[in-house]
Amino acid sequence: MMWIVPIAALAFLGSGLALAYVIGGSAVLAFIVSDNTRYLAVLPQKVFSNISVFSLLAMPLFILAGEVMNRGGVTKALIDLSMALVGRLRGGLGHVNVLTSVFFAGISGSAVADAAALSNTLVPAMEEKGYTKTYAAAITAASSIIGPIVPPSIILIFYGAVMQTSVAALFVAGILPGLVLAAALFAMNAWYAWREDHPRVSKEDAPKILPAIGRAAPALLLPGIIVGGIVFGWMTPTEAAAVAVIAAALVARFYDGLSLTDVWESLSRTAILTGSIFMILCAVAAFGHLAALERIPQALAALVTDLGLSPLEYMIVLNLILIVAGMLLDVTVALALLIPLLAPVALANGADPVHLGIIICFNLTIGLVTPPLGGCLMIVSTVTGVKYWDLARRVIPFAIAEVGVLALLVAVPEISLALPRLMGLWN
Repeated sequence: MMWIVPIAALAFLGSGLALAYVIGGSAVLAFIVSDNTRYLAVLPQKVFSNISVFSLLAMPLFILAGEVMNRGGVTKALIDLSMALVGRLRGGLGHVNVLTSVFFAGISGSAVADAAALSNTLVPAMEEKGYTKTYAAAITAASSIIGPIVPPSIILIFYGAVMQTSVAALFVAGILPGLVLAAALFAMNAWYAWREDHPRVSKEDAPKILPAIGRAAPALLLPGIIVGGIVFGWMTPTEAAAVAVIAAALVARFYDGLSLTDVWESLSRTAILTGSIFMILCAVAAFGHLAALERIPQALAALVTDLGLSPLEYMIVLNLILIVAGMLLDVTVALALLIPLLAPVALANGADPVHLGIIICFNLTIGLVTPPLGGCLMIVSTVTGVKYWDLARRVIPFAIAEVGVLALLVAVPEISLALPRLMGLWN
């Protein structure tokens, strides 16, 4: 009878229902067809226990901080700093695109926010200087996924809450992988610059380094406040998120300032995003409850044992599953649906929770730049006017490079774990 559930889920999805209702309705139906209806009475308690996690409070606060910064005129200052540092290299504006994403990642922690902001600004500038519009859009989409890896990261908070793992350790663990990803994209852009003879930024067009640093310094203080406060034990991640909101408002005043309309839009957008995430969390909690009742994680662990998979082999299988899931599902949905089922088996096989979190979150963010869905591809395509499938084809080499970085992170756990251990945040 369980075959009814996926058919019903597809029917719900085709009817235009919101994703949270599709997941929730399918979960309730799964309880019924699996003869677990009697356990529905305790479902509300299970749902609220899943979302009553203190570290989840950091999520809306970081979203709000990012919204305030995005509306406060910080983007131009970060682009000018990137132009001053790397703009005069061959393929300079491509390097600027990647470096701006690194700076932006420490402010918004959102791939979608990065993609939208830089599509509006850097893609037209690159096209004007002689880059093809498709290439400019592709590197913008590819570099945007640095955002969810470098702290502050919404999905790392999400993983930490679901798996009861230190968010502070996850934040610090994301720094080196984010920089390795940026280095890979720099290398890809340099190769394309040589192959396609991309231009440099002229000396006259490149901003002076010292004025650019001075202009961008207030914006760059924000990631320092967040990471420094957490690393030195002055603040919990949730407290750091609250401080980040105040700091973001002060920094925004240094640039273009915030109107009442900007404040209202920031609050509204934060409420909408937070509400949608928590609705999905509640719906997925129902599936988690059913999985626990049916002992699905234990069955998966037994299957891994029966197949004789080594820890590395299981990690490879896990990554293949997540890459496919990332192509089809929203990152938050994939995290909530799959991690409670697949992650405990990896942990039982000896995986480190922090390393596993970085691998899982990195893996799923690659789905933002891979078809058929590709959230960042859709955003960049919509903003720039580049046809979706033209953009998808152009971004494939960058996505392959990102999968290569993922393989490196799987093979060398110390890339993720070195900083948390050095700073005493993880054993």
